[in-house]
Amino acid sequence: MTSTTNEAPRRGARWLLFVPAVAFAALAALFFVRLYSGDASLLPSALIGRPVPHFDLPPLAGMPTPGLSDADLRQGRVSLVNVFASWCVPCHTEHPVLMEIARNPELKDRVSLVGLAYKDQPENTRRFLGEGGNPFARIGVDQSGRTGIDFGVYGVPETYVVKPDGTIAYRFVGPLSEESFRQVLLPQIVAASR
Repeated sequence: MTSTTNEAPRRGARWLLFVPAVAFAALAALFFVRLYSGDASLLPSALIGRPVPHFDLPPLAGMPTPGLSDADLRQGRVSLVNVFASWCVPCHTEHPVLMEIARNPELKDRVSLVGLAYKDQPENTRRFLGEGGNPFARIGVDQSGRTGIDFGVYGVPETYVVKPDGTIAYRFVGPLSEESFRQVLLPQIVAASR
């Protein structure tokens, strides 16, 4: 009779061994669902309507394009700040669209297209721009990613529309296509230039 009474508490305590595994599985499922439940392009930017953060980035060594600072974004015309990297596959996809924007005669006098080389090695950035062309009037090298963090960059590529006074007007997340440029970004440029 003693052995039966000792076995009963042990059997009852065995289910407690599964509590940590069940809790872990529930948390893992919750994280997995939340990870894939949203569209990153819909994330609001806390900087919309605020001045661009203070920064002063060096130029890309070995290229004649000057560096980039927040003062360059307050020069009396709309700026497009494109955050890119050579290691970013979607950046390669959008690059021809940026080249078209840079060549567009209607935009050339109204918009300054500048680049923020985000967490990239300078030699890789030079190779990337050497192969596809350089659409940027200025390039700031942000190897540490600090300026990108200050801008609230979620992931590359991202493109910011900055008003002539240096106020951030709009953020586009993801690679630009000809269609997204015409339908989304161009109206934002027009609105920012008013």
